Amino acid sequence: MNASEAIEHQSVRSAPKHGQLGFWMCTALVIGNTIGIGIFMQPASLAPYGLNAFIAWAITVCGCVVLALVFARLARTLVRADGPFDYMRSTLGEFVAFIAIWCYWVSCWVTNATLATGVIGYLNVALPMSGGISPVALAVGLIWFFVAINLLGARSSGGVQVLTTILKLTPMAIVIGAGFWLLVSEPSAYVQHVPTTPITWSGTIAASTIALFAMLGIESATIPATKVRDPERTIPRATVVGAILTALVYVAVTAIALLLIPQEVLSKSSAPFVDVLNRLIGGDGGRWLAFFILMSGLGCLNGWTLLVAELTRTLAVNKLLPAPLGKVNRRGAPVAALVVTAVFATIAALMNYSKSLVDGFTFLSTLVTAANLPLYICCGLALVVLWRRGTGNLGRSALWLGILAAAYSVFATAGVGFAVGKEAVFWAFGLAAAGLPFYALRFLRRGRSELPPDTGSPG
Repeated sequence: MNASEAIEHQSVRSAPKHGQLGFWMCTALVIGNTIGIGIFMQPASLAPYGLNAFIAWAITVCGCVVLALVFARLARTLVRADGPFDYMRSTLGEFVAFIAIWCYWVSCWVTNATLATGVIGYLNVALPMSGGISPVALAVGLIWFFVAINLLGARSSGGVQVLTTILKLTPMAIVIGAGFWLLVSEPSAYVQHVPTTPITWSGTIAASTIALFAMLGIESATIPATKVRDPERTIPRATVVGAILTALVYVAVTAIALLLIPQEVLSKSSAPFVDVLNRLIGGDGGRWLAFFILMSGLGCLNGWTLLVAELTRTLAVNKLLPAPLGKVNRRGAPVAALVVTAVFATIAALMNYSKSLVDGFTFLSTLVTAANLPLYICCGLALVVLWRRGTGNLGRSALWLGILAAAYSVFATAGVGFAVGKEAVFWAFGLAAAGLPFYALRFLRRGRSELPPDTGSPG
């Protein structure tokens, strides 16, 4: 029995019937892992596309629900697998799995640059005294600040996850509540600034790519089945419900922003949620909202700093990256992994020093989306392979889910070029190609280790 068959054989065994995580905790993990700083900057990024954004969100919601179902099916079928890398390795082979996980790894440290860039807009509003410092210097400073924190070996827990989820949802709840009140008291306000950009196919595709960035992370919420009560039911339900609730919140706040703020003003805003709340309640109340968003963004940056370092360490331990990246200090923190990924994130942030905050955020978010998509395509195809093999008694619905997930991901890949041009696509392909030497080195080392020992010349 080879490694692929072993994973599948173990995966069809019954998972433990008792776990620590129920439906609501799993749903909170889905929402908490998905919501970052993206949605707080996204209204400005979507503003140039006008009403195309609404069609784009409809497509994105449907696509993300399909992806959520795919990850839920994979987690339920391959219970013993070690996450997406094993899903792909056991079905599509190690080389394909490596390329996809390498792209995902790249997207993680670019995410840190994106988060830092997005946070700066709200930092300048919450703390006006920071306005005299270069935005790129602030972004780079935040990246390294959280590296320093993570060097102490800090770890999060389920309770912290729920707390941060509440903090992330608070500003959205305020905007949605105030927006609904305005709709009831003054409905004409929503037709005074309707975007004039015509609805086009290219505009919809581009906007859907930007919308997808805010939904990235649903795969990280696929919790190991052994930690979940009744995993066969809980994981699929929590993943889908969490994805739908998150998408509905996103659509609501995006709609309020696009319809209440003039298109040309919103597209240049470095803190669109603040501008929306100032429009809804008047005065300078948006500054207080900026504090909630700032805390949410900083917490997300801290979490992704930890995630990318741990992913780097895991890849190094599995000999997919240089061995020194797998070493930890006495506090259990992967020092080299934290430093190297922070250097890469810093370079990504500096790439956009000449852009505005909105333009820089838009470019980085589409680059992250492009780098995530190979993982989504391959996981969709992995489910198709499992269906063909008859693993786990998957029904025909698994076949269609896999095909739809792969097709949607290909559609989103095409959308990257429409969103910010070919630059992000070229960067994504270039970063993916950069991983080939590491795989070749691993292949050569493994080949040498499998050679028979030299027994000397005969006689």
